[in-house]
Amino acid sequence: MRLSADEEAILAGEGGEGRRWAMELLVALGTIFGAEDLVAIASAQLAGVSYKTIGDWGLRWLQDVSRTSVVSVPTFLNPAGMDPERWELMGVEREFAAKQRSILRTYNRMGVELTCTCTPYLIGHLPAFGDHLAWSESSAVSYANSVLGARTNREGGPSALAAAVIGKTPRYGLHLDRNRRATAIVRVDADGAPVDYGSLGVLVGRELGMSVPLFTGIAPRPDDMKSLGAAMAASGAVALYHVEGTTPEAATALEGAARLPTLDVTQRMLSEVRESLTETIPARVDLVALGCPHLSLEEVEEVAARLRGKRPRRDGPLLWVCTSKEVKKRAHDAVRTIERFGRVLTDTCMVVAPVESVARTTATNSGKAACYLPMDAFCSQRVVYGSTAELLDLVAE
Repeated sequence: MRLSADEEAILAGEGGEGRRWAMELLVALGTIFGAEDLVAIASAQLAGVSYKTIGDWGLRWLQDVSRTSVVSVPTFLNPAGMDPERWELMGVEREFAAKQRSILRTYNRMGVELTCTCTPYLIGHLPAFGDHLAWSESSAVSYANSVLGARTNREGGPSALAAAVIGKTPRYGLHLDRNRRATAIVRVDADGAPVDYGSLGVLVGRELGMSVPLFTGIAPRPDDMKSLGAAMAASGAVALYHVEGTTPEAATALEGAARLPTLDVTQRMLSEVRESLTETIPARVDLVALGCPHLSLEEVEEVAARLRGKRPRRDGPLLWVCTSKEVKKRAHDAVRTIERFGRVLTDTCMVVAPVESVARTTATNSGKAACYLPMDAFCSQRVVYGSTAELLDLVAE
């Protein structure tokens, strides 16, 4: 991989141990994937934040790295394993909370912003079209690439941190024009019914894997595209998609492409996927969890609007509504309404929190969460999948 004189000097250790290890990792990664050089990034978003996912070994590694490393570009975090102010209400154990706080302090020492959200683009970290990034969280990567037209691969936690320290990332994958063209067409005919974007995302992820799909026949709102991309990334590995007439690169996505394979999606197919996401029909749902990815201001207000004038069901399930600190602050009245029925949590979500300590069966409106919650490595939950309205009927009457 071609390096500048300054980059060679960093690799040789002239910038200190922290920059040396970061450059060494980036060069190794670039060599593996055939990158020609490094490209400057506008920001980095780091995974590996929840103590549930990285454990003691991950914490020790971060503490070692933090002794010599400081980030050089705006850098922020994925959700943590708990709401820092309401962890006891989540059933989080004291030892877990202590380790989680240690992780956050360690990142903060390196200059990382403690904005623990999978939707950084909703709270001011809005990349411009064409910006190169080093983002980690799968739904954020999808949104940045697809809806905003920025450029990022799905980074691992260590590679994103290395990129944050250096301010650059290897130029391969979705940083290159040729890899951003559509590789499949998805034609959606919902027969006039509203499209369930979570189910659509799960279906396309399952069927197309790592493709770059171009959708026709849909007109999603920004929140719909957030849900669609999150589900495709969870059920498959889609990190970039295009929507005809909507996303910024859709018009050029087919340039130079040969005849592409086509997936025709019907309402019946979406209904079958929707049914498949409910693993069981239990006698009781323990938890209704919304906000994977984190809810936008509009979504928080929609939840509140559906609850106004109702009362909590006697012996109803717990309700978690997950969002960012900034959105919660802006949605003061809506939050007050929702908290008559449950908790509005920040900096965390049901997937990376120890949800198994409070629930065995979780109901969610998220295609992404419906893919992850049943996994033993994540939450070991039985899952009920439904719309926001259907799930809120479980907690309110």
